[in-house]
Amino acid sequence: MRIPVPRPRSLAAQLFAMQAVLIAVVVAGYALFTYVSDRGQAEDAARSQARAVARAVADSPSVREAIGTSKPTVLLQPYALKVMADTEVDFVTIMSPRGIRWTHPDKKQIGKHFLGNTERALNGETFTETYKGTLGYSVRAVTPVKDDKGDVIGLVSAGIQVAKISERVRGQLTALLAVAGGALALGAIGTYVINARLRRHTHGMNAAELSRMHDYHQAALHAVREGLLMLDGQYRVALINDGGRELLGVSSQDEVIGRSVADLGLPAPLTGALLSSEPRVDEVHLTSTRVLVVNTSPVSGGEQRGTVVTLRDVTELQSVMGELDSERGFTQALRSQAHEAANRLHTVVSLIELGRAEQAVDFATAELELAQALTDQVVAAVGEPVLAALLLGKTAQANERGVELVVSEDSRLDDGLLPPTLPARDLVTILGNLIDNAVDAAQGSMRARVTVTAYAVGRGLVLRVADTGAGVDPAHAEAVFQRGFSTKPAGPGGRGLGLALVRQTVNRCKGTLTVAEAEGGGAEFEVRLPLGDQDAGDPGGAGARTATERAPVPDGAKVPGGDV
Repeated sequence: MRIPVPRPRSLAAQLFAMQAVLIAVVVAGYALFTYVSDRGQAEDAARSQARAVARAVADSPSVREAIGTSKPTVLLQPYALKVMADTEVDFVTIMSPRGIRWTHPDKKQIGKHFLGNTERALNGETFTETYKGTLGYSVRAVTPVKDDKGDVIGLVSAGIQVAKISERVRGQLTALLAVAGGALALGAIGTYVINARLRRHTHGMNAAELSRMHDYHQAALHAVREGLLMLDGQYRVALINDGGRELLGVSSQDEVIGRSVADLGLPAPLTGALLSSEPRVDEVHLTSTRVLVVNTSPVSGGEQRGTVVTLRDVTELQSVMGELDSERGFTQALRSQAHEAANRLHTVVSLIELGRAEQAVDFATAELELAQALTDQVVAAVGEPVLAALLLGKTAQANERGVELVVSEDSRLDDGLLPPTLPARDLVTILGNLIDNAVDAAQGSMRARVTVTAYAVGRGLVLRVADTGAGVDPAHAEAVFQRGFSTKPAGPGGRGLGLALVRQTVNRCKGTLTVAEAEGGGAEFEVRLPLGDQDAGDPGGAGARTATERAPVPDGAKVPGGDV
């Protein structure tokens, strides 16, 4: 698995990221410092408030008088509650030197022992601490109550809950964060606006890419052997390299920069492909002397800015491949027929040597009748001589590999039906490759069979090849038609060309190619070709649809094992 290497950020993006991070760090640092400072100040203020309240209560003469009574709680509890309300502290607890509470916000806690430290207060010292009591954690002050002689006759504790202090700080923090967020947003917007113009001018590239771009631009134009053509938004030639001029037949003396593609004198199909706003992938187009593979890719950035076109010359390659395929097919057919004829001849000779001449004659006659019956069946169904010869040869090859190839009863293709616009060579390419793939898929399966159907309907021709193999996996429904795709390891001659050639030929003939699940399992490929000047996507006259690149596949189908 290839691990993608992250692309370096553009120059504008780097500057924006650096400035945004700097602003965020400054704002976050200031917010954190302010929060810590405010919390410390709030705790100090709470300690001072608690100390002042506790000292005021301890110095009150009424408190000393109430402590001297038999029931101090009766007088001290209302006084403590009033002090709490007036000073906004959470509790004021007055207790005996032994720590027994005389007052408390919760009446149930009166008479119980005070939770906290009192040793320092018993020694005459006023101190503060943070302690967990009945109301939770609180910042409290503890101070002694002394009589006129200076003896400790009681203790007073006043405190504020830590949760209340946190609430005060959180309120301040919310306002602080809002201000910090606003500052960060304003800084980010300002930074973005400043870098927007730079980003537009650099097209999102970093400094190194900008430096290399100009060097590569000139070198690539003259180094590549393929043709390169760049069109602007109005489909005028913005750039063309030497290879493009040669493949399109444009002289180096002709000034084509700024001219429309429609004015270059190219064949109509090729001009239509170059003027199309949709991308074209590996389309085969013919000029007067060449076979070109054309790829187009629109350049857009919110609007149509132009098109990049690449051209490859496959004239010689297509010619050699066609001849090679024909020779290979004839060779395999002759070898298969020779093998079968040798077996039959040996059988006849052996019968004669055994003195069974009559049985030898019967055997030879039966074999001749069987071969003639097969020939008659194929010729009766498919009168087109080239297709009939192809089917006979493929039948022998399939039988040699243990696969039965049959022509369905629905087949009917009379001689002379094909128009000049649909050459027999294209039909051989389509049907031959489909049969080869079907035989590969069916080989080894139970009751291995390939069924071929060919008939004319309306003004269209239907070619259908079904096999008993494993079928087509829905995940590979699109990939099977791509050049180079195969479920078998590549051999010396390469794999993954069969269905790609079929698709190219069908496209050139303005037909459709679909794949579906065959009856009883396996895959069924169907080709529909027009027999006259009509809508390319509807050979039967029932509506246009190009299906070669979006073949519908039912759920549960599998990939055939053939060379696709």
